[in-house]
Amino acid sequence: MSVNTAREGHQYPPAEPYQVSREAVREFAAAVKAEHRAHYEVDAAELLGHADLVAPPSFAVVVAQRAEAAAIEDPELGVDFSRVVHADERFTHHSPILAGDTLHAQVTVDRIRVMGAGAMVTTKVEITTPEGELRSTVTSSLLVRADEENAAEENAAGQNEEAAA
Repeated sequence: MSVNTAREGHQYPPAEPYQVSREAVREFAAAVKAEHRAHYEVDAAELLGHADLVAPPSFAVVVAQRAEAAAIEDPELGVDFSRVVHADERFTHHSPILAGDTLHAQVTVDRIRVMGAGAMVTTKVEITTPEGELRSTVTSSLLVRADEENAAEENAAGQNEEAAA
């Protein structure tokens, strides 16, 4: 099955709320080698004017990937994850993510661009608080390679079009 371009613009229901814990912030910061004390020590975060630990900027991917699962698992979209190459990820931060936050994430299939026998699928995840405050927007692009059967069919169709021209 190939990617269904008709799903472009489709918005999925919000993912289950994500509760940001201090331990999650600390573990993520250590994993990405973020060394600022505000990721590990509450008093350091408070000195910067925050109520609790500050998550590193790329922490938003933890929340976003939970929401993106709805698109990846959608049989109507047709993404075969075994054929995916991660192409790009971008973050737009509106305010810091803090330990203690409850975050909601909703994914939209922002764009589908057919490329040969494959497709580039771009999703956009809006991460908000329960009050609707936008914290981060995560835009992710996946290159979905066609399987050999679909690639052969696309290649044959392209050759037939060239011969007809």
